[in-house]
Amino acid sequence: MTRVIGLMSGTSVDGIDAALVEISGSDLDLKIELLAGATYSYPTELREKILAVCAGTPLSMAELAALDDAIAFQFAQAALAIGSGHPPAELIGSHGQTVYHRPLGVNVVRVAWSIGQGSSELKVDRLNVESFPDNLQPANLPYSNAKGEQPDNLQPANLQPAKLQPANLQPANLQPAKLQPAKLQPANLQPTNLGQKATLPEQPLTTLGYTLQLGRGEVIAEITGIKTISNFRVADIAAGGEGAPLVPKIDACLLRSSTHNRCIQNIGGISNVTYLPVSEGKWLEQVYGWDTGPGNALLDLAVEYFTNGRKTYDYNGEWAASGTPCEALVEQWLAQEFFKIPPPKSTGRELFSLDYLKQCLVESEAYNLAPADFLATLTELTVASIVESYRNFLPQMPDQVLLCGGGASNLYLKQRLQIRLDSVPVLTTDQVGLSRDFKEAIAFAVLAHWRNLGIPGNLPQVTGASEAVCLGNLYSPRSQHPSS
Repeated sequence: MTRVIGLMSGTSVDGIDAALVEISGSDLDLKIELLAGATYSYPTELREKILAVCAGTPLSMAELAALDDAIAFQFAQAALAIGSGHPPAELIGSHGQTVYHRPLGVNVVRVAWSIGQGSSELKVDRLNVESFPDNLQPANLPYSNAKGEQPDNLQPANLQPAKLQPANLQPANLQPAKLQPAKLQPANLQPTNLGQKATLPEQPLTTLGYTLQLGRGEVIAEITGIKTISNFRVADIAAGGEGAPLVPKIDACLLRSSTHNRCIQNIGGISNVTYLPVSEGKWLEQVYGWDTGPGNALLDLAVEYFTNGRKTYDYNGEWAASGTPCEALVEQWLAQEFFKIPPPKSTGRELFSLDYLKQCLVESEAYNLAPADFLATLTELTVASIVESYRNFLPQMPDQVLLCGGGASNLYLKQRLQIRLDSVPVLTTDQVGLSRDFKEAIAFAVLAHWRNLGIPGNLPQVTGASEAVCLGNLYSPRSQHPSS
């Protein structure tokens, strides 16, 4: 039995969720008991700085370093607080605070083609494609809806002409619809004599994604005296993945069912889904997951905008519930490119930002919406993007949807989701024995436990990574000292 603290702050930046759990077992055969859970709010000034950075406000390296350490200190204090009154934890899994996430899909698009009898994948910059060889023919894509239909936007005719750099780039001989990372190895380098200059070849580094979570694990370990694992996403990205979502394997571990196909729908600042088929046969290979679009991020920004900062969220969705959604505007917003791209895919505040909200406000002027109507319409965008994502990319519609995250407490959002899903019951993870409020913090406790045992934490078919890898960097404190 291992006591582990999981720490998580999501894209809503509403505080640090902390969970103290006892874990026994290995890989998917785990038993978990939640001993304590709490959310610790950021100091107002620190939260404002985080949101400003997420919105693209430039800062110096000195300011970035100070912010990194300030966040690490808050995470360490949350760990000490949640462990108070309990036997000392042996391990901390800290997600940190995401301030920047550039998924692979922002810079390259996956297009599967067949060449003669074989097949390969051509990686191209979405905005820089000059031409395709004459003998390339469209091949079957990895995701389709329950009717076998594929998204229209993946037809080659929709790609815009431009220039591919470097000029000698050739399509890699990769497996169909499975993105492989670029091999960043020096090619044909000749040894040189001491003092002689050599030139390294240029490499297409932008084929990889990038992510930055602040709150250094080594600082948390030093303050708490507890071994800490953090920086979970970078190993998946280095393996060619999106670095997100990382929770699907934990969902498979804790929420699988032998009788129901389930969607685990997390609604934080950004919404993401895990699809769990009935747990029989090679079911784990059929687990899928991706970010479906905005969750609470745009709604919270809109509430702050309409109240001049007096409120930061719509309690229970009551304000939105008093309005009427504008369906025409929802359909217009759903035409955004992100919603059409098939998984693997991830997103963040880089897309669904204050600038995005301002554009939504401009577009809503034609419909003369009151604030309540606008909030109802934003809620409908979250709900519609979730349901359309299921219809377009799942092998079949689920038997159950289990909600978690802050959005699970939004009664109006839950009601609208149930209406759009019709006969598919919408529940919460609490109803099947897993806390909806601390599920994400528990997940990073589990990921830390797996990393400590040398067990991979990602699912390649979810993130697009070339292989399953161990996630997180491990930091040991210089000395152990009590955390209670």
